[in-house]
Order: sequence, then C-alpha cells, then structure tokens
Amino acid sequence: MAFKDLRSSIEDLKRRDLLFSIDRLIDKDSELMPLVRWQYRGLKEAERRGFLFTNVTDGRGRTYDGSVAVAVLGASRRVYAAALGCPVAELRDRWIRAAASPITPVVIKSAGAPVKEEIHGPDEVGREGFGLDEFPVPISTPGYDPAPFVTSGHWVTKDLETGVRNVGNYRGHVKAPNRLGLQLFPTQHEGIHWLKRRERGQDLEAAIVIGAPPTVAMTAVAKLPYGVDEYAVAGALSGEPIELVRCETVDLEVPAYAEIVIEGRIPTRYLEPEAPFGEFTGFVGERTLHPCFEVTCVTHRRRPIWQAFISQFPPSESTMIRAISNEAAYYNLLKNHCNVPSVIDIVFHESAGALNMMVIRLKKRSPAQPTQALLAAAALEPTYGKILIAVDEDIDPYDLDAVMWACSTRMQPHLDVTIIRNRAS
Repeated sequence: MAFKDLRSSIEDLKRRDLLFSIDRLIDKDSELMPLVRWQYRGLKEAERRGFLFTNVTDGRGRTYDGSVAVAVLGASRRVYAAALGCPVAELRDRWIRAAASPITPVVIKSAGAPVKEEIHGPDEVGREGFGLDEFPVPISTPGYDPAPFVTSGHWVTKDLETGVRNVGNYRGHVKAPNRLGLQLFPTQHEGIHWLKRRERGQDLEAAIVIGAPPTVAMTAVAKLPYGVDEYAVAGALSGEPIELVRCETVDLEVPAYAEIVIEGRIPTRYLEPEAPFGEFTGFVGERTLHPCFEVTCVTHRRRPIWQAFISQFPPSESTMIRAISNEAAYYNLLKNHCNVPSVIDIVFHESAGALNMMVIRLKKRSPAQPTQALLAAAALEPTYGKILIAVDEDIDPYDLDAVMWACSTRMQPHLDVTIIRNRAS
C-alpha cells in the first residue's frame, strides 16, 4: 500500500537508507539545488537518493519554520517504488491497473485535517513573512533564474462545463508573497480550463498543492486523458480513496494530508512576463507572456515540508518521474487500446528528457506492426516523441548502444524512416 502523506514516505526512505538528511545550515538561493544536482552528474541511477534539508536559510539570512525535500519522489526507480510500497518490477502493472480501475476520492470534514493546522486568509497573504514568503522556495538554477520557482506545485482546477477536476504539475514564478507567474499553454488541461473561463470573461479558480501524498504527485505529472480525475487514479495507486477537504476561498477540493495548499485565482484579462527558467532540456527557457496567479489563502501543516522537483538537465528527478508514468501509459495504449499485442516494452530515455526519444520493443508478427506501433504512439501527445524507434525482441531497449547498433545494421533510412510534420517540439 502506498503512503498516505509525504512525511510517512520520507520516514520510509530513511529506513531504507534512500535519503540524505542535511542538518547543517544551507542557503536555498545558492547552495541547495546545486548540491542535489551533484548526484546526477556521475552517480548511477541505483545510487541516487532523496534529500531532506532541515536547516534552511536564504540570501538575506532568514530562517524558516520547516524543511525542504528534493528528489524524494523520483531520485531513482527504487525511490519511486518505495513511495508506492511495491517492487520496481511491478511499477508498470501498478500504473495500468490504476488507470483501468480508478477509486473515487472522498471529501472529509476540514476540522482536524493536517493541511488545515494553520490557515492564513486574504488579509495576511500579502504581508511580509506570510503567503509565499513563509516558505523556503529554492532557486533551481542560481545565476540564471530571476527568482525562486515552485517546481512541485500540483495545480487543481475544474472544467467550467463538466465540473471535472484536473490536477496538473506546472511551474510557478514567485513574484510577490501573494503573486505567482504561471507558464500555461492552451493545449494543457489547465490551459483548456483557463480558455473556457476567458471566453466568458471570468477568472479561473485554482489551488496549488505542495507536498502532496506521493500518488497524487505521481498522477499530476502523468499524461492522463482529458476529463480523467487524477485524484481517482491516485486512489487506485494507493489502494484506497484519497481524502480531500474543501478550500477556504475557492470552490475546489485538495488532499487533507498535503503539506501546503495555496489558494487563489488566475485572471483571464491580461498576461505578463514569466521566466527565464532553467528547463529540463539543459537550456534556459526564454521569457514569454503567460497568466499570473493571485493568492487568496494559504493553509499548511505545522513545520511544513516544502517539496521541490529537481530538473534543469537530464538525468534528473523530473525525467525519472516522467519516464515511469510515460512508459506505463504508452505500453497500455499500444497493447490494450491500439491492437498491438506484440509490444514488449516502451522506454523513454532520461538522456532525452524522458520525452523526446521513445523506444518500442516488439515481437512482431508482421512487417507492418512496427509502423502501426510507431504511428499509434505518435498520435497520443504531439509534444512527446520527437524520435520514435521500434526494435526487435532481441534488442534491449534500455541499452542505447544496442539500439544504435540495431539502427545502424537493420534500418535503411530511405525505406524505414517516416517524417511526421507539424508536431510540437
């Protein structure tokens, strides 16, 4: 069974010797994320661990009544599997079963819910030391990012027409104690919600969940179909319903066992500059115009844990999390929904951001099956799979040397390569 909250999962990582606990004073603006990044610049995946920083300061010498957790969800497949309470070998099947049999969440009373231990309303969130100022939000790429960014924020919104929730992971550019920039695109599910509100001249209500129960964080990052409630799939991953409570100032529900919830509204009347930000590709994303988020309330546990994802260059925590959920989603798509029963494995390589390169391993029954599998995979998400490769069953898809050997000896570009144009990049 998966863990009910982030704290229990972190304690389990300690017991498994999968966590570095750092008690010395560390600067969140210049030291914290670079220290975590070291383990991705040389250690093998199985040697990576999560980090918990219990004594955090910033560039102005402030201290915080809480801690910062990084890579505690996706440092490695072992860390990810530990959060689910299952062996690494069962990750794919666990995801497929959860997607097929979601468990509806339950709404409980707010009284006694851990995330309601402290409540700071509209009159407080704009003051110095409150709102986003209360938390040790790290700078992900010191020297390049203009401010701290929320990297593990799971944004909860609702479809105006259906009322169905979406829980998606989007970054947030900290601009003031009560204001965030939000990178939002019209094809993203929250972007669809925002556009529907804009058409009616309305703001979009949203809540940002920080330090969510591990299964909620996993589903927020995953590419689930539009209209699927991530809380329900998270419940199936957990083996029990996710317990929710109602927000204080917006009509939304959030996990009762989250560390922090930031409530507010996303105006639809204007855009403003957001970024630059060190992206998962290893390049700095340029400043562009996007919506903003206006904070109306903050609720949190006592001595909250601020969770951050590390990205900026592959491999990273974000590439590991993305690879695991993507491999399960695409395997399920091809094998169970696209009539490609010969698929054996799907691999998203971390070196390509677990997004731009996909390898499909097949026990092909006809010469047409590789093309069938490749076209079906290309159709699911226009931003995933810049390079898609199909290999035979004797090739290890995790071994890039083996994949390149197969491409070099078993493929003729003028016969076997198809270029699909007008896809997102």
